Amino acid sequence: TKSNNRLPPGQTITEKFPVLDLGIKPDINQSNWTLKIFGLVENELNINFEELQNKFEQVEETSDFHCVTHWSKYDVCWRGVRPRDLFLLVKPKPKAKFITFHSYDGYTTNLPLSALLDDDVLIAYGYNGQSLELEHGGPVRTVVPKRYAWKSAKWIKAIEIHEEDRPGFWEVRGYHNEADPWKEERYSS
Repeated sequence: TKSNNRLPPGQTITEKFPVLDLGIKPDINQSNWTLKIFGLVENELNINFEELQNKFEQVEETSDFHCVTHWSKYDVCWRGVRPRDLFLLVKPKPKAKFITFHSYDGYTTNLPLSALLDDDVLIAYGYNGQSLELEHGGPVRTVVPKRYAWKSAKWIKAIEIHEEDRPGFWEVRGYHNEADPWKEERYSS
């Protein structure tokens, strides 16, 4: 469990914001970005950048960011919308238990649906008062502060909601399915 110490075990604080990705920078920007939420839902949702900014409550959330490669960045201020506000529209069906984030670079990662309901989880388009840069997952990425950063998918394109857990890109390559930095859940045993 989390102590008064903000730094999870095995992490080092950095002031920088290192860039890690699959080596693919998608050709995506605010004008051609869209998000689809589909799967076990009553209402599929397709929204563009303008709708994301104008149809949902906009929030700023400051959280710490922990990378599996042993660095942590304190007090990152994100701007965006809470996934749970989008879920009020899509209405996940009772059998919906898990999600898969799909990104414009082909990346995927998985989480329990319940993990997206926390106050600090965002679909973010802003970072420290600026538009989110492409190298950091802009125009829109996810931010899941209670998990290692690989669960915070860059360049988010879709959220698929389903009944069974489906490991994503790193999870099928030996990364831990839960990714809790306080438990050092970096890799599968």
